[in-house]
Amino acid sequence: MVKDVLQDAFIRIFERFGSFRYRGEGSLRAWMSRVVANGALQALRREGRLLPVEKLPDTLPDDDPDVDSVPMDVLQDMISRLPDGYRTVFNLFVFEQMKHKEIASLLGIKENSSASQFLRAKALLAKEIKEYRRNG
Repeated sequence: MVKDVLQDAFIRIFERFGSFRYRGEGSLRAWMSRVVANGALQALRREGRLLPVEKLPDTLPDDDPDVDSVPMDVLQDMISRLPDGYRTVFNLFVFEQMKHKEIASLLGIKENSSASQFLRAKALLAKEIKEYRRNG
C-alpha cells in the first residue's frame, strides 16, 4: 500500500505542478508534502483504517509523561503502534502542526473528533511511556 500511495502522489504532483504557486523558500516542499499526506489519508479512509470516534477508549491520563526520558527510536516505535486513526491525527497535529479544524476537514470528521483522537493518542502514549520507564 505504501508504494502505491507514494507512486500515486508522484503522479499527482506531476499532473498538478502547473497549479503550484511559489511562495518563497520551502513552499515547494510543503506543497509536495501536503499532496503525499492527502494521498495517504485518502488511502486510509478508502480502506476504513481511520478509527471511528465510537471506538475510542474512555480514559485519559491525569498528567503528561516526561518524553525526554525515552530514546527517540523507542518513542517513534510507540507512535507507529498507535491505531491508524490516532496516529494520523497525532502526526498531523504534532509533526505537521495542523490545527484540529484543518485535520477535521482533511479527514472528513468533526473538529471535536480530531481533538478527542489526539487526546486519546496522547493517553495511549503516556501509558506506553510509563510502562517503558517502569520496565526500563
